[in-house]
Amino acid sequence: MKLNQEMLERNIGWMIVCIVLLVSVGGLVEIVPLYFQKSTTEPVKGVTPYSPLQLAGRDVYLREGCYNCHSQMIRPFRAETERYGHYSVAGEFVYDHPFQWGSKRTGPDLARVGGRYGDEWHRIHLDNPRNVVPESNMPAYPWLASTTVDASDIGTKLRVLRSLGHPYSDEDIVKGKSEEDALVAYLQNLGLALPNVR
Repeated sequence: MKLNQEMLERNIGWMIVCIVLLVSVGGLVEIVPLYFQKSTTEPVKGVTPYSPLQLAGRDVYLREGCYNCHSQMIRPFRAETERYGHYSVAGEFVYDHPFQWGSKRTGPDLARVGGRYGDEWHRIHLDNPRNVVPESNMPAYPWLASTTVDASDIGTKLRVLRSLGHPYSDEDIVKGKSEEDALVAYLQNLGLALPNVR
C-alpha cells in the first residue's frame, strides 16, 4: 500500500493522522524557539512588576470586562503607530498573567494610556465617560469609587506571583483604597516602559 494523495483522500483516518502530525510539527517549529528567545521571555528595560494596588486594579479591569472593548496591543501598522505610539513588544507583557492584548476595539487601545491623562480625568471618565468624551458609548462605573478593594486575597495572589518569579514580599498589602483608585493606578502604569515612543 503506497501512501499518496489519492490514498489519503479515500481513507479519512490516515488523513486525520497526517493532518495532526503536520500541524504538530509546524506548531513545534514555530512555538518552541520563542521559549529560548530573550526578547519574549525577559522584560524590556523599564518594565517592573505591578504594585499590589495595580494588581488589584488589573483584577477590576478583568472583572468589569474592560478587555472586551479595549485592546492593549499596538500592532505594527502605520495607522496604529501614528495614533498610539510605538508598536507593542513581547517584553512589555512578561508580568501579565494572562496578557490583555485583546482583539476588539470598541474603545481605544490602552497600551500607552499611562500618564497620558491625569488621575482626576480617569476618575471622571469612570464615573461617567460622556463627561469627558461626549460621543463615548462606554458604560459608567460609579460604584467603583465607593467599593473598597478586597485585600483578603492579595496575599494569596502575591504568593502565587512570587512562585512565578515576581519580586513581591509579605509586606505588600493594599488597605483602605477604592476599586477606582486601584483601576486608575493600573491604567496609569500601562505603556510606561517605553516612555520615548509616543
